[in-house]
Amino acid sequence: MTRNTGETQGSTVVVTGASGRTGSRVAEAARVAGLTVRAASRARGFDWHDGSTWPQVLRGADAAYLVYPSDVGAPDAAETVGRLAREAVGLGVRRLVLLSARGEQQARPTEEALRASGADWTVVRAAWFAQNFSEGPLVAELREYGELVFPAGAVREPFVDARDIADVVVAALTGGERYVGQVVEVSGARLLTFGEAVAEVATATGRELSYRAVPAAEYGERLAGFGVPPEEVDFLVDLFASLLDGRNAHLSDGVRQVLGREPRDFGDFVREAAAAGVWKP
Repeated sequence: MTRNTGETQGSTVVVTGASGRTGSRVAEAARVAGLTVRAASRARGFDWHDGSTWPQVLRGADAAYLVYPSDVGAPDAAETVGRLAREAVGLGVRRLVLLSARGEQQARPTEEALRASGADWTVVRAAWFAQNFSEGPLVAELREYGELVFPAGAVREPFVDARDIADVVVAALTGGERYVGQVVEVSGARLLTFGEAVAEVATATGRELSYRAVPAAEYGERLAGFGVPPEEVDFLVDLFASLLDGRNAHLSDGVRQVLGREPRDFGDFVREAAAAGVWKP
């Protein structure tokens, strides 16, 4: 990747989590931008927890998008992301963009590990994804039971469309020096409670859907019942208790600053997903 001019034709970008909510969209947006995408996933031989799988994915690439499972603030995230970032730099992959979480203090060590790696780094801190309502574990509750149970209370969140995240990531990857050493915070265009978000889904689908708020500890018991390991349950309970305390009840202008347009509206996302039959029982 030509850092000084921002030229990207023919450049190769490694996309971790390439089958996930953001990675799949980063891969698509990168291809549209003229980049060659090297998808990194377990199905393709890449494993975040097995460093021997990293060189074959990184070698010969120009840049990489890093999204850490299961969370950027997980206890092992900083050490693992730092090791991979250093490995990437050592193989000549200096341009790294990390997906982080807005307002998540647990994620700061991972961000610092990226900074300390010697990479030309950018951190994209995202609000809660709009697509968490249409993909992943939460959608099954709405589709099958007509109720979303979650420990968010009446807190407001500016749900961000994962396509906006992807567009910002690709702009950072292709922007030459412009976004190197920058933290970009992205959110949606308006604040909604989780109950209001579910109500918009209900209107779009014509179904009776409800939201039930529960304490974080009670939600942890539900996760344990779903088979989530105890140490992951403890982390998630602490994470939700902090992230959903109102600290994120504000808008960020990263989408407008980077892309020169307003974020996609949550209502548009809901109508598109409803038309695709996402929440049909």
